[in-house]
Amino acid sequence: MPRTSTNPEKTKAFFAHKSACIDPGAIIGSESRIWHYCHISNKAHIGNGTVLGQNVYVGPGVEIGSNVHIQNNVSVYQGVILEDHVFCGPSVVFTNSLTPRSEFIRKDNHCFVKTVIRRGATLGANCTIVCGVEIGQYAIVGAGAVVTKNVPDFAVVIGVPAQLQGWACRCGARLPLTLDPYSDESAACSVCQRNFIKTGYMIRDT
Repeated sequence: MPRTSTNPEKTKAFFAHKSACIDPGAIIGSESRIWHYCHISNKAHIGNGTVLGQNVYVGPGVEIGSNVHIQNNVSVYQGVILEDHVFCGPSVVFTNSLTPRSEFIRKDNHCFVKTVIRRGATLGANCTIVCGVEIGQYAIVGAGAVVTKNVPDFAVVIGVPAQLQGWACRCGARLPLTLDPYSDESAACSVCQRNFIKTGYMIRDT
């Protein structure tokens, strides 16, 4: 059924399935859709037009941008930031501690390691994002990959641990650019015709 945000300043409706649990203090933007068995924690902030599939958990204070798509069975823990237009495939795994111990409780904010997924990035099904990394804008992380270090903008990474395999356009098509870290190159996307310039491992569209 449609609901309004728990933030009194936001009055436009979003949709939440009756089985979803939305804690007081959560902020959810207009036209977002929250599906079966989701749990949105206190002070979480979800932008406009975002879709959370079945059984998604959003931790306290988590920031999720607008037009983000999170597929089934994903837990977005405290310390994770998803910018606008991020796509998370089914069962993506986030972490927020590099040295977790059951014996020692670490629930304070300063104990959690920040992880940032930049605008437009795609995280494939069942990939694992070890906390403390930054996934660059419009990067693609392949299904089942384990990301242990930062991923550049527009990069395509796969494997365990994830390794750079190529480059992708904003639209997702592969770009004909090399992996040479010392080359300066340019190329156009074969699908949408956007132009890109590569300097080492830095890619920008023009």
